Amino acid sequence: MTEQNFARRDFLKTAVIGGAAAATGGVAEPQPAQAQQAAATAAAAAPSPATYEFLNLDEAAFVEALVDHMVPADALSPKGTDLGINVYIDRALAGAWGKGDRLYMQGPWRQGVPNQGYQLPLTPAELYRAGIAATNAYCQKKYGKTFDRLDDKQREEVLVGLSAAKITFDGGLPVRPFWGTVYQTVMEGMFADPIHGGNRNKAGWKMLGFPGAIAVNRENIAKYRDKVFPHEPVGIADLS
Repeated sequence: MTEQNFARRDFLKTAVIGGAAAATGGVAEPQPAQAQQAAATAAAAAPSPATYEFLNLDEAAFVEALVDHMVPADALSPKGTDLGINVYIDRALAGAWGKGDRLYMQGPWRQGVPNQGYQLPLTPAELYRAGIAATNAYCQKKYGKTFDRLDDKQREEVLVGLSAAKITFDGGLPVRPFWGTVYQTVMEGMFADPIHGGNRNKAGWKMLGFPGAIAVNRENIAKYRDKVFPHEPVGIADLS
């Protein structure tokens, strides 16, 4: 992805290490009992409505709109909320990472140069909350509505502006750290172990052909190089 040419699936396309083709065949029409079983299976697999530990209603609407735009449903994967990326983000913000448990938070706070990394007196959760509010304020001023109410073209314009730091937030909050944190958490929600709330049904791993949390995978690297890995990915929960 370049800052000048941002596409909502670019971060997925750059991660894909090999193509895969899927073929479908004809199946017999299910009998009533079979149809009932299929319906029950589909209902069990359908994601339940998200509950949030950190995000309030406005923030949840922003994050859901964001992840569904960056990861739309297509041949590669379900949409972001169906993958649980919004749930992953909320859990991360509510947890130790979001609270800045490993960040030095004593100051003094001065503007640093880029190679010094994160220099703000905000925890990741505070940065996320402030960035969402600032982005919604920008959208309200430019489009007359918040980010979650924008159409696809308008959302794309906002994300391009954030990724290239062409948007300026009122109040002085820097755009780049906010966008970097958003991008990081969407990536993590797509590809982290499903035990953390995202990558539901291991869809991100299946897209890449990643085998998951296999203890010994060395022999498979050579055996299945440039081939589709024939086994279901294994997550942490599968090993317990």
